[in-house]
Amino acid sequence: MEEVVGITFKDNGKVYYFLPGKYTLKKGTTVIVKTEQGLQFGKVEVESFNLDLNKLKSPLSKIVRIASKEDYAKNKKNIEEAREALIKSKELVEKYELNMYMIDANYTLDKSQLVFRFLANDRVDFRKLAKELASLYKTRIELRQVGVRDKAREVGGCGICGRPLCCAGFLNDFDSVSINMAKNQGLALNPDKINGVCDRLLCCLKYENENYAECRKNLPQVGKKIKTEQGEGKVISANILKGTYRVDIPEKGIVEFSKNESN
Repeated sequence: MEEVVGITFKDNGKVYYFLPGKYTLKKGTTVIVKTEQGLQFGKVEVESFNLDLNKLKSPLSKIVRIASKEDYAKNKKNIEEAREALIKSKELVEKYELNMYMIDANYTLDKSQLVFRFLANDRVDFRKLAKELASLYKTRIELRQVGVRDKAREVGGCGICGRPLCCAGFLNDFDSVSINMAKNQGLALNPDKINGVCDRLLCCLKYENENYAECRKNLPQVGKKIKTEQGEGKVISANILKGTYRVDIPEKGIVEFSKNESN
């Protein structure tokens, strides 16, 4: 086990973990870290906790330093220049008639790299675009294609539940979601009910699935014939969260049972 802290590089961004080293860091503290792209300006989103590093795919880097006033000023300037670069990139996309939508642009702290994220339905040949951007900004250019779920996180909004989008609030990673999760939770397979504003399966299907699987234990399958203390019948419905199910028994009619009751 090792002490780590969670760092984000933008609002509602993914949390990345680093070793605090000699620093005691509170949530909201701005720091400088070294990543594969170069030095980055980040903010502590998750205060220190112990993590089993053996479960990680790659070793963690240490916090380089707590951000200084100079770092803060440089980062602010980088944000402004990256915003201008984003506007220019959109003009170039129109110039080259590329079927892509530029979402944002970000410099590393030392401006050794300028990363553009874009949305596209298919593969895009952006070699001319990348070459012109590199010529304009004299730094390494990376064009990174992202999905519609990332776009939904950027835009934000409310889901069908009436609450703010999970992706724009507390979710840091997009896990794969399958239609079987909707089936496991007893949901009608209606796209209007199980798809989010991004038109992909709801993220909550994933992180709620484990609880549904636990609640579903010992519940009979809908459509199955079972024997109960009141006679044999067919299971016609089940309330997974309440732990109850209804059985159509010819001699008794429709009877509700709890999974804790003995059949």
